[in-house]
Amino acid sequence: MRTLVDIPDDDIDKLDALAVRAGRSRAAEIREAVKAHLLRKSSQDWIARGAGYWQGRADLPGSGE
Repeated sequence: MRTLVDIPDDDIDKLDALAVRAGRSRAAEIREAVKAHLLRKSSQDWIARGAGYWQGRADLPGSGE
C-alpha cells in the first residue's frame, strides 16, 4: 500500500544517508522502521524483550551473593 507522510527535511537527509550506506532504497528503510516500531509497540513484545533480563544478577535479594 502506498501512503503519503510528511517527514522533516533533516530526517529525510539522514534517512537517505542511511539508505546509501546500507545499499537500500529510502522506501526499504522506511518499511523496516515501521516494522520495528510496530514490534516495539505490540502488546506482548515487552515479554520477549524482558525475558531473562534479571538472570544472573548478583545484586538482587536472595541471589546468594
